[in-house]
Amino acid sequence: MTEKRDSQARLNGEWQSESQIPSETPTGVDFNNDCAKEVKVPDSIDDEETKALTCAVSIMVARTDLPFMMETIPHLMRMCNFPFTERVLFIDTAPLSGEKVNRPGVGSMEQLRENCDRLLTSGVVDKLVDMDYCAAYRDRIYRKHFGATIRSTHNYKGYPIFGSIFSLEEVEGDYVLHFDSDMLLYQEPGYNWILEGIKLLQKHPEVMAVRPLTGPPTPDGSLHQSIPYDRDPDGFYRFKFFSSRAFLINRKRFDSLLPLPVMWRSYKNTILNRLPTSVKTSLNCLTGKGLLDSWELMVSKRLEETVYVRGVLDSPKAWTLHPKDRGPEFIAALPKIIETIEAGLYPPSQIGHYDLLLPDWLEMNNRQ
Repeated sequence: MTEKRDSQARLNGEWQSESQIPSETPTGVDFNNDCAKEVKVPDSIDDEETKALTCAVSIMVARTDLPFMMETIPHLMRMCNFPFTERVLFIDTAPLSGEKVNRPGVGSMEQLRENCDRLLTSGVVDKLVDMDYCAAYRDRIYRKHFGATIRSTHNYKGYPIFGSIFSLEEVEGDYVLHFDSDMLLYQEPGYNWILEGIKLLQKHPEVMAVRPLTGPPTPDGSLHQSIPYDRDPDGFYRFKFFSSRAFLINRKRFDSLLPLPVMWRSYKNTILNRLPTSVKTSLNCLTGKGLLDSWELMVSKRLEETVYVRGVLDSPKAWTLHPKDRGPEFIAALPKIIETIEAGLYPPSQIGHYDLLLPDWLEMNNRQ
């Protein structure tokens, strides 16, 4: 599931999509790497301590993901090519809310379960887990992550706040990798961004989360970015803003960041707006009123209060794209787009841009 990122603008001023990084244009990938086949530890993992570490992958799905999930989720597992402890789909069974209600292609819960079962039986994932909305469990997990009980489970857009933390809690492993279900990934054969990310987290205790580049690399390594960042000579960029679309974390380290600040959208009533956050949270528990802001904004606020940063690997050997336009044209072209990405190819206009430039991809693929 995805959420548009206007939250960065509210926290840091004008926002531009992260776009990325250095050197040569990557090429080639093995299309015969079926994600349903057994995945072994890559040869590049030669450190015994690193081999002993465990990492799970977590992806949340809902009825809004039906148009694309059977293409994107197998694609992500193929490209990651990592021996995950478990590959888990977390199924959001809650009623749709916010902007999710009017998303195109929304199907039934029965259709969602059918798709999830197909991914399970084909070996793409290992486990299906329904989000547990039991009040006692919700209160306990909210107290851990926010230091308070909250009645709302989704934010003002309908994105799962509760699901975001549930999917971190209910996995096994020292590390957990999360992808939004619509994300697209390139990884050069012989390179393993997850392994490099784990090594980075081991070496830099101040790095809370890590991810690959957001967009194909620019020749000069520039970032089209208005959010402040620093480039570390150890091969990554430091950000104080968190992104929830794709991230790899050490679970114990993330726990040390807790509790996160609860953040509410502005009320129309100016008197209510002046109330302390704790009072707004209590009112939500009593009345259900109030709209939660973005989870990634809450994590970002906490990063600003601590020494922790988010790391973006500066290697050009792995990068991600986010499709903003998920209309009929995108869905029809998605298999070809994925095939092109897995080959390490992209239209020149996409260089340095994180959001997928659909018209340029359609034009390039029509020429092939």
